Amino acid sequence: MVNHSTKHVHAPVEPPAPGLRIDVSRQTLELTLEGGWQRIYPVSTSKFGLGPEPGSYKTPLGRFAVAEKVGHNAALGSVFKSRLPTGEIASEGGDEDLILTRILWLDGLEEQNAGTRGRYIYIHGTNQESLIGTPASHGCVRMRNADIAELFDLVPEGATVEILA
Repeated sequence: MVNHSTKHVHAPVEPPAPGLRIDVSRQTLELTLEGGWQRIYPVSTSKFGLGPEPGSYKTPLGRFAVAEKVGHNAALGSVFKSRLPTGEIASEGGDEDLILTRILWLDGLEEQNAGTRGRYIYIHGTNQESLIGTPASHGCVRMRNADIAELFDLVPEGATVEILA
């Protein structure tokens, strides 16, 4: 007698690693955890447009990784210069493009964006929260300070980031 039944053995499926997708046309950042979109945040990308050129102040496109996280437990509004806290707490407004609260430093994973880390392209908080939702940055991806603090705690170093036009 031949047994025609077959047993299918499936290996456990690992949930995908946290990933971020930034849609420049919508000025949004979507965080996915365990296979579904969990959070959508408004952002601000470059007012100078898109591109990988050094010194252009443009937001690069493509695939990236979170190379480094800076600002663990910093107060909302903490000012960073060269990725170090200055001890200042910024208030809303002003013409200066300040880097506040937390930093997710991006590293390009493709030939066309390989220089991203050396361009110091970050996802970070801003003193210009009123401009979130419009292209207004100098190349980085700006977020509201409370949003970047939340995102920072949800995303590990090495998480993938995709920036799409």
